[in-house]
Amino acid sequence: MVMGPTHAMSGAAAGLAIAALIPASIGGPTTAVGALTFAAVTAGAALLPDIDSPQATVSKTFGFISVGVAHVTENAALAIYHLSKTDRDSDRNNGHRTATHTVWFAAAAGLLVGVLIGLFGKLPALIVLFLMLGLAIRGLFPEWSSSSDWLAITGVSAAAAVAVGAWQPQMASAWALGLAVTVGILAHLLGDALTKSGVPMLGGLVGIGGKKWWDVCPPGFMRIKANGVADKVLLVAFTVAALWLAYLTVFEPAALGASWPPAGSGGQAA
Repeated sequence: MVMGPTHAMSGAAAGLAIAALIPASIGGPTTAVGALTFAAVTAGAALLPDIDSPQATVSKTFGFISVGVAHVTENAALAIYHLSKTDRDSDRNNGHRTATHTVWFAAAAGLLVGVLIGLFGKLPALIVLFLMLGLAIRGLFPEWSSSSDWLAITGVSAAAAVAVGAWQPQMASAWALGLAVTVGILAHLLGDALTKSGVPMLGGLVGIGGKKWWDVCPPGFMRIKANGVADKVLLVAFTVAALWLAYLTVFEPAALGASWPPAGSGGQAA
């Protein structure tokens, strides 16, 4: 798989690139803070598919709670795989890189977020922000692996979510935040598709050659190795892109097609 920092930065860059393009009339961000919040959600969601592996660094984000969720998710994903596989699909004893690594999961997760926020308002929006911030922090700093680090991540994520909620009551609409989750997950899938094993984006529903779980990947010479040179190059590229887009979001929003005023202009940019 592509490493966590690369996933998180690709999600952040994708979120910043499209935040300003979502019309305010359908609930898109209307301030720089709203756009940055949208990008924070996509950054975290870009780690979400790996919650299907209790061994994944991201599964340790919230300590024993997220590890427990990872075990449940892995077993559920494996059950879905066995229910949908054909005789030509290989046998598996774990659910990693199956159900949560599909476009169907990306769509369902975004839809669920949109429905929950639409029905219950700000509280689920803050919960989503808290969870995605935690995943993003863990993904960006995978060296935090001791058993006590999850408490620090949980505290920082909670404080940031509460601060954003107080400072920016209208972060984005329910469907905009749902879209942020979907975009982040799709960024993860595209990243994993570049690796040697590929990813079953259409797994379970679309069959090819008699297989329901076939991997999408580029030709062999274009595939990359996790934590290899190409992975590190991608990390640098996505980091530069995210920083540049963040600068434009705050100081030159018009360059992105956004209508909010830039910071320091006398308007309320944030």
